[in-house]
Amino acid sequence: MSRSKEESGKALRRKLGNPMKNKEKAKHTHKEEVSSTPSFQESIYHFFHGSVEISSFREKLLLWYDTSKRNLPWRTMAALEQDINKRAYAVWVSEIMLQQTQVATVIDYYNKWMKRWPTLQKLAEATLEEVNEMWAGLGYYSRGKRLHEGAKKVMLSFNGQMPRTAEDLQKELPGVGRYTAGAVASIAMGQTTGVVDGNVTRVLCRSRTIGADCTSPVVMEALWRLSNSLVDPSRPGDFNQALMELGATVCTPKAPRCSLCPVRMHCRSFEKVEHQMKTASNRLLGKSGLEFSPVPDIENCDYVGRCPLCLPPEENWENDLGVMNFPRKPVRKQARLERTLTCILEWEESDREAVYLLVQRPSAGLLAGLWEFPSIVLEGKITEKKEKELLLEQLETLLDGPGNFGEIQYVGEVVHVFSHIHQTYAVYCCSLAKTTGLVKKEAEDDASSSRWLTKMAFQKAAVSTAMKKIFQLYQSKEAEGPKNCKGKKRKTSTHSEDNMQRSHKLKKNKQSNTGQKQLSILGIFGKSRKCEISSRP
Repeated sequence: MSRSKEESGKALRRKLGNPMKNKEKAKHTHKEEVSSTPSFQESIYHFFHGSVEISSFREKLLLWYDTSKRNLPWRTMAALEQDINKRAYAVWVSEIMLQQTQVATVIDYYNKWMKRWPTLQKLAEATLEEVNEMWAGLGYYSRGKRLHEGAKKVMLSFNGQMPRTAEDLQKELPGVGRYTAGAVASIAMGQTTGVVDGNVTRVLCRSRTIGADCTSPVVMEALWRLSNSLVDPSRPGDFNQALMELGATVCTPKAPRCSLCPVRMHCRSFEKVEHQMKTASNRLLGKSGLEFSPVPDIENCDYVGRCPLCLPPEENWENDLGVMNFPRKPVRKQARLERTLTCILEWEESDREAVYLLVQRPSAGLLAGLWEFPSIVLEGKITEKKEKELLLEQLETLLDGPGNFGEIQYVGEVVHVFSHIHQTYAVYCCSLAKTTGLVKKEAEDDASSSRWLTKMAFQKAAVSTAMKKIFQLYQSKEAEGPKNCKGKKRKTSTHSEDNMQRSHKLKKNKQSNTGQKQLSILGIFGKSRKCEISSRP
C-alpha cells in the first residue's frame, strides 16, 4: 500500500513539475513579458488608433500622390523597367545620390550616370577615377566610392544578382543603411517595409506631435515603428515615395502648406493649431459680446512630463511656430574653422596650351582620391611672406627639384563650407618657365599622384567644388591683369583668421597615403614622384 502511494506521488510530481523550477520558469516568463513592452510610459497618442485610421491615412496619401507627384527619372525607371536587377540598381543609384543632396541637383547627375553606366556590370567595370570624375561637384564623395564598391561586390559575390530584401541589402552592400535598404527593397522589389529619412521624420513628428530630439534612439525607433505600421502592403514603394514627397513639397521645414496636405485631418499638430486659432477667435467674440460655439477639447498625451516622445518640459509649444514646433533637433555642432594655402602653378610653353599642376588627396578621409591644387593646411596665423615660403618649398618638392619660378602672387580668398569644416583657402598663383627633374610625358599608369591638366581637362577631372571655385577666382583675376597673375596685396587679417586661436604647427614629415588627416601635402608625395601632363578631351 505504501509502495502504491509512493508511486502515485512520483507520478503527481512528474505531472506538476518541480515547484522550484516552476517558480524560476514563471519568473523568467514574466521577465520576457516585461522586456517585450516599452521601458517607458508610452501613450497611444503618438501612434495611430488602429486599422481604420491607418487605412484612411494610406488612401488619402496615395490618392494625392497619384495626382501630384513630380516626374523624376528614377521613378520612371522604377515603374517601367521589367528586370528586377536593373530596377533595383536604378533606385539604388538615385537613393545614394539623394542623400544630403537636393532633387534639382541630382537629376542631371543621375541622367549622365545612368547613360554612362546603365547596369551594375558597366559600373563594376569602371575605375574609381572615372567614378570620381562623374561624381565631382555632387559632394560627399565617399558615396560614389561605396556605390562603385557595391557594384563590384554584387558582380563578384552574387553573380550580378541584387540582394532581394532590405535586411540583405543593408547587410551586404557598403554604404547602404537602414533607410536606403528600405527604399530600394520597397520601391524596386515590392517588400512591405517602411522608410525614415528627413522628410518622413518631419511628416511623422508633426502628425503625431513627437517633440523630443528626433535623432535620439528612442524617437528613431518610434519613427520606424510608425513608418512600418503605415506602409501600404499593396503599394509599399509608392506609399514610401508619397510620404517622402509630402515632406519635400508640402510639409516643408519652413512655410509648410498645411491647407494642401491630404492627411491634415490625421495631423495632431494641425489639430492643435486649429484649436488654438478657434480659442483665440472665441476670446475675441466673447469680449465683443457676440455668441460663439464652444471649442471641444483635443486629445493630449497621457504621460506629459514623463513621455520620452513629447516636447521636453523645458521646451514649451510656441504659438508663432505652429506645426513647425516639430520636429525638434539638437543644436548643430559648430563647424571648425580651417585655413589652407593653395597655389595654382601654371606651366606654359610656346608650343602648347598652358597646363596646371594638380595633386591627389589620400584614398580615405575628406575628398578622398580627388585632385586639387598644391595645398597646405595651416594651424595658425602666419605672415604672407611665410606663406609664400611654405608654398615655394612645397612646389620644389613636388617638382623633384628647383624650377625657374615666377614670383608667387596672392590672388584672393575662397570660402567653402563642408558639413563640419568652414574652410578658407588663401589662393596664390605662380608661373613656371623651366623645370628640373620634370618628365613631360603621359604617365604610364593611373598611380601617379600628381599631374598637369589643361583648362578643359581640369573641368572634367575629379576635382571638388572648392577647387573649381578657386580656379574660377584665378581666371577672373587673370582676365583683369597681365598674364603673370599679379594679384592684389593680401589683407592683414580675415574674419576666419581672427577666430582661429590655434598655434601654427605645420608638419613636413613624409607620410604614406593611408587616409590620415592631411596636415601637409609634403607628407603625401615623396620627392621621387613624377608628374604627368594630361589634356583629356
